Amino acid sequence: MDRLPLKKSSLTWIEPETAAYTAIPATDEDALKSALTAAPLDWHILPGAPKPKRLFLADMDSTMIEIECIDELADYAGVKAEVSAVTERAMRGELDFREALNARVQLLEGLSESVLQDCYEERVRFSEGAKAAVTTMAENGCRCVLVSGGFTFFTSRVAEALGFHRHRANVLEVRDGRLTGKVMPPISDANTKLETLTEESQALALAREDILAVGDGANDIPMLQAAGLGVAYRAKPKTAAAAHCALDNADLRGLLYLQGLMLTP
Repeated sequence: MDRLPLKKSSLTWIEPETAAYTAIPATDEDALKSALTAAPLDWHILPGAPKPKRLFLADMDSTMIEIECIDELADYAGVKAEVSAVTERAMRGELDFREALNARVQLLEGLSESVLQDCYEERVRFSEGAKAAVTTMAENGCRCVLVSGGFTFFTSRVAEALGFHRHRANVLEVRDGRLTGKVMPPISDANTKLETLTEESQALALAREDILAVGDGANDIPMLQAAGLGVAYRAKPKTAAAAHCALDNADLRGLLYLQGLMLTP
């Protein structure tokens, strides 16, 4: 901080020595951006003081949780390496999402339905700060929606555990206790995420600046760009470049700091 063109005395601390904001003259913006980009900090320049959002939309896999559920399911099926390679390319925007999803799910054909619960209990870990971020936003009157290109088996449980008001994702087809290798239509993809943002914001009569979204993959880009504040979290390069700002150093509590919010005690 001492090497930046800012004085600590000018900062308003949200969390002591962790997150702060300050007003800067427009003439200093370019110099400050250059300095901040070179520092191990997460930052964003706002047109005014940070304020709480009223709608929050979040991706699940590799965002609110640390894993990609489909990759872990593939591990139980013995095809993790093959599936993970496709997942990585899809999240980088190198493959059509729907085609990549169908191809990966097909490799899960025959997997016992009970493996879904095993995977949730054994593999799913919430990202650092996820619970605190969602809880604090909800307590400040923000509607929180989990919208994923993953599967409802997982989003339903993650949403309940973290305090989301709604979840939306893909439904895996199951027959006779085993996965059929198919996803029930309609497919939840980038368009679904954008449609969910539009539906929710219209229902609440919100302006764009009232909306916060977070994600890490290419299929999050339309949602991130439609929000007043789209945050790339530990994101793929294409996603980070398209978002308004990125969290590469802070955990998900950084979502609160971008709104000027302190953690709920």
